[in-house]
Amino acid sequence: MRKVFAWLKRYMPQSLFGRSLLIIVVPVAFMQAAVAAVFFDAHWRTVTETLADSTAGDVALVAEMMTPLPARDARQLLIADAASTMSLSVAWQPGRTLPTRERFAFFSVLDQVLEDALERRLQRPFWFDTTRYPGYVDIRVGLEGGVLRILAPRERVFSTTGHIFIFWLAAATLLLTAVSVIFIRNQVRAIERLARAAEAFGRGQDVARFKPTGAREVRQAAHAFLAMKARIRRHIDQRTTLLAAVSHDLRTPLTRLKLATAMMPEGEERDGLRQDIADMEYLIDEYLDFAGSATQESTETVDLAKWLRDEHAHAQATGHEVKITVPDELMVSVKPQSLKRCVRNLLSNALKYGQTTEITAQRDDNRLLIIIDDDGPGLPPEMFEEAFIPFNRLDEARDPNVQGAGLGLAIARDAARRQGGEVTLEASPLGGLRAVIRLPI
Repeated sequence: MRKVFAWLKRYMPQSLFGRSLLIIVVPVAFMQAAVAAVFFDAHWRTVTETLADSTAGDVALVAEMMTPLPARDARQLLIADAASTMSLSVAWQPGRTLPTRERFAFFSVLDQVLEDALERRLQRPFWFDTTRYPGYVDIRVGLEGGVLRILAPRERVFSTTGHIFIFWLAAATLLLTAVSVIFIRNQVRAIERLARAAEAFGRGQDVARFKPTGAREVRQAAHAFLAMKARIRRHIDQRTTLLAAVSHDLRTPLTRLKLATAMMPEGEERDGLRQDIADMEYLIDEYLDFAGSATQESTETVDLAKWLRDEHAHAQATGHEVKITVPDELMVSVKPQSLKRCVRNLLSNALKYGQTTEITAQRDDNRLLIIIDDDGPGLPPEMFEEAFIPFNRLDEARDPNVQGAGLGLAIARDAARRQGGEVTLEASPLGGLRAVIRLPI
């Protein structure tokens, strides 16, 4: 049973529209098929059998009356009577024999019903064809000295209203399916709009024009999304304001400390205070960068290859060995400032801990990949995700002498996620750490 459900799940439509349509269409199709089966079994077949039996009786009567009439005039009179009273076109073909080649109709039930009726009524050899003439059925009876050929109107032998019923059945099915498609499409469109709005908000884009539409449950979900969006926006604004205010307020005592140290005599105590002040300024700058990562930014089309080559030239000026592999041109639509903050933080991180750094940029299907490798001490795999926790310093795992507030990787991932992307860490082929930026394009 599990294999059956697994097979069904594999071939089931993945979209809500497809599944909803399947829920509507499949029961309607089964119902129409059941109605058609009941109609053909209880009505059409019964009527057809009655008509075929009546025609077979008339054919048998003409054949029996034709046998004792050797005179040509008598036979012609019988043929005229059959045409006027039975609507049968009768022809006597002396010296002929019955055909041996059989012609079967596509719908074999017709042939079977007529054959059963003729076998019951006739005690003579016969042959018939239901395919040669659209409006008639060709029936031939073997008699002494020749063949009696009878052309019977098709409506006398079979019920010709079956195809009309099938037509209206199919038309009703198509009409119901079309109505279902229209209504389901309208309902699914509201869900798709909600999904696009949620995706856009996840990328940091504004969704001010989004309005709840659709069924009551969909509107409830949309209102819940708007409320969640407002709470998240309020939280981000509060965090940004708090960090910016704290960082701004800390600069005032730092300025006073700088003045105080400038007036102190030269010595180890003065040098130590200057180093502490420099460390505090560095931490405040990181806090401001972390707070600034939440600001809104519009999407622009830029040549990423040119910008990465500029960053490569700047990084080489620090004395590190930096290699770069990028296309000649790489035009992408991104949030440039956020992406710059992301790449610079990861590149700065690689330059801190390694002597050799490699930068690679490429397209992968509908994604942009920016890979930064270093040959530093790296991190154990179980610490890859832990490294992205804000204010969580893992320098002891790489270099305990490197300063920082533990915000570099957090800022980089936050900047990538605001564009619908992601930043992950892996083991680098150079022996250190590999940072991979994946962005949709």
